[in-house]
Amino acid sequence: MSMRCAVLAVSIACVLFTGCAKNYTRRLGPDEVALRKITDARKIPDFRPAYAASKSDPGLVQSIDQSIFYFSHPSSKGYFPYLDVTHDRAVQSLKAFKELLATAVTAEDFQRRIVQEFDVYESVGCDDRGTVLYTGYCTPIYEASLKPTAQFRFPLYRKPADLVKDEKTGLTLGKQTKAGALVPYPTRAELEGSGLLVGLELVYLKDRLEAYLVHVQGSAKLKLIDGGELTVGYEAKNGREYKSLGQMLAQDRKINPNKVSLTAIKDYFKKNPQDLDKYLPRNESFIFFQRADGGPYGSLGVPVTTIRSIATDKSGSREIYPRGCLAFIQTKLPEMGLDGRIDKLPYNGFILDQDTGGAIRSAGRADVYMGVGPRAEMLAGHTVAEGRIYYLFVKGPLIDRPM
Repeated sequence: MSMRCAVLAVSIACVLFTGCAKNYTRRLGPDEVALRKITDARKIPDFRPAYAASKSDPGLVQSIDQSIFYFSHPSSKGYFPYLDVTHDRAVQSLKAFKELLATAVTAEDFQRRIVQEFDVYESVGCDDRGTVLYTGYCTPIYEASLKPTAQFRFPLYRKPADLVKDEKTGLTLGKQTKAGALVPYPTRAELEGSGLLVGLELVYLKDRLEAYLVHVQGSAKLKLIDGGELTVGYEAKNGREYKSLGQMLAQDRKINPNKVSLTAIKDYFKKNPQDLDKYLPRNESFIFFQRADGGPYGSLGVPVTTIRSIATDKSGSREIYPRGCLAFIQTKLPEMGLDGRIDKLPYNGFILDQDTGGAIRSAGRADVYMGVGPRAEMLAGHTVAEGRIYYLFVKGPLIDRPM
């Protein structure tokens, strides 16, 4: 990519749904598209439940502004048109919705004006019925050291010079040999056991599983033992397929398939640390990091916002969903009570498509950014629910009006 490369938004939570026939990872066919315009007014969703939270949340406006900033870069034009949505229409849609947030006076007024001023596109989902599986990701906070010590000995690495990426998509093409040929980049097990990365250490963590989870989440805020702080973010990956740690443990019945969560994963390895050698190498995907001051950043090169940024599939030659654009999601998200109990509650909210999901490979999957720190990490590990997703674009006659 011409800007900062993708933060891999990969959820810790894995979903098995034993006995369920739905295939959330179903790829679209060559002639299929992920969105279709709603022409029957009866199928337009009810946006009123999102009015109050949208009106009062500065994070939503912040996230919209981040997307507008992204669209100011010439490189963003290369991803449009998307269906009948031009680059200009995408920008004007964000500006029109931002104006609507500022001027709508009631939930009913909000709904009426969206229907009047915007076209609504619905996702085909995984089943051509709009079903999307939502999971969550976050930016954890861990302790770290810039130098190896007896306690801090698990490094995160910078990108090797021989790793070649596609300039437009940011996808890894492979390893460039001394003869100039491209070959597949080594797997996690090969990299960790070969010494190939010596000299590329960026920072050291004290817990092997924590270092692995930074790979999963794609970014972290690190409290340095000298009192400083460092944010690291995704720079590149080895191009190998991601495999969920939770799913591996559930398939082997090491943890209950119906209760896969970050807590369950941590508890298992706390009791069985020897199994880290067995399970971590099975995930062949390996992430390389860079300093990300001011982040965490999404794959558009702009900061992601708690509950207002989403990660979708941007892995192929064509966009599954239109990057940087405004979406509306209906699902269930976890909330933590004062007693620490986590409940999943219905959620209706507006969100910006600003990140790439490393394990998101279809129109039937999406990751919601849950924020920074232990609470966000806990919530991300419990985010798993079906739902729907819609994208909003200002109608043609309104595009040329002054904003």
